[in-house]
Amino acid sequence: MPVDVRLNAIVDADRAGGHRLDDLARAVVAGGATLLQLRDKHGSTRHLVDEARAIKTALAPASVPFVVNDRVDVALAAGAHGVHLGPDDMALADARALLGPGALVGHSIKTPAQAEAAPLDLIDYVGVGGIFATGSKDNPDPPIGCSGLRAILAVLRRRAPALPVLGIAGIDETNATEVIAAGADGIAVISALSLMPNPQAAARRLRACVDGALVKRRSL
Repeated sequence: MPVDVRLNAIVDADRAGGHRLDDLARAVVAGGATLLQLRDKHGSTRHLVDEARAIKTALAPASVPFVVNDRVDVALAAGAHGVHLGPDDMALADARALLGPGALVGHSIKTPAQAEAAPLDLIDYVGVGGIFATGSKDNPDPPIGCSGLRAILAVLRRRAPALPVLGIAGIDETNATEVIAAGADGIAVISALSLMPNPQAAARRLRACVDGALVKRRSL
């Protein structure tokens, strides 16, 4: 069963809006997030494992998949469903070997060349971006925009037509429908959830944007 990437909520220790990460995870999933990712670039390994275990416990009643950004060791220790890896993280083949065939492995792709080279048979979903400018991540590369998303999607759809693809970076209620119209199956969001006054309500609105845009695209 393909992973549902319609609303990938990323909870980030640096942009949590004053919320505990497990509380934030619980709130955005209640609002309609379909995939939850933990990202913490600065915490110690022990702290990350504790965070991941707390999030896993918080999400247990909802059965929403939970992945850890970058850290295969943390995902294994906490019993997460998998990992999300970038081009400079552990090799996908090594991560798959460690996690096993049943784990979720997501992968970030920024260029058509990376889309051409990626071992898509080892990946459960792809995040494409950064699409728009964002303050949530240091990114020396300019935004690729929806035109860049379409170029990468063309490669991915040719190689693996059914592979779920989501857009990453700078996505909020003002541009989510544009990303879906360009061909993505979903969106990854940090600040548009965690920094809003009511993250659960923000998730509900974003999920409605995505669902509506998917229905419209399929009717064309």
